[in-house]
Amino acid sequence: MMLTELTTVLPDALPVQGMKDHLRLGTGFADDGLQDGLVAAHLRAAIATIEGRTGKALLTRRFLLRLNRWRDDRGAQALPMAPVAAMVSVTLVDAVGGISVLPGESYMLEPDSARPRLKGIGGALPRIPEDGAVEIVFDAGFGADWAAVPADLAQAVFLLTAEFYEARHSGGRGGPALPLAVQALIERWRTVRVLGGGSA
Repeated sequence: MMLTELTTVLPDALPVQGMKDHLRLGTGFADDGLQDGLVAAHLRAAIATIEGRTGKALLTRRFLLRLNRWRDDRGAQALPMAPVAAMVSVTLVDAVGGISVLPGESYMLEPDSARPRLKGIGGALPRIPEDGAVEIVFDAGFGADWAAVPADLAQAVFLLTAEFYEARHSGGRGGPALPLAVQALIERWRTVRVLGGGSA
């Protein structure tokens, strides 16, 4: 399985000013914007960390999931990011690179806040060609701007960004675990994987 981001979070969608307020950075000086790039970089790192721990895309963007086999033989395929806003395309790729785009009426999205799934309509999903793959393109995220992000996840990002910002001169020294407050904020969003994630 390989998951790739096809689009990235736009700079204007990042809550840079809100984060600067959270950090209580000074204002009214000639160099007010000097820290913006650094704050944005730490925000992106914190967002990626929270998304990795929860399986939730905070800001909407497009993803490509490439699989060599279906993980579930019951006619469905769990998607690794939630919430899924829309299915864009499902394409079969054969061993020599030939492609076959599945018609939209042959599959559907089964929405779920934790494990959305791609399902075949009227039967199983089509067979993946031998030595080939399937490429699933979908949009996932709570919304296009920061106001759409649930409050607890947004707060977790702010706390983790502050941690990264304060530790920026430490040379990477520090514990590998997330701060306890961040863990508590994201706990209800974490997806529990069972049976080794076989259907993930």
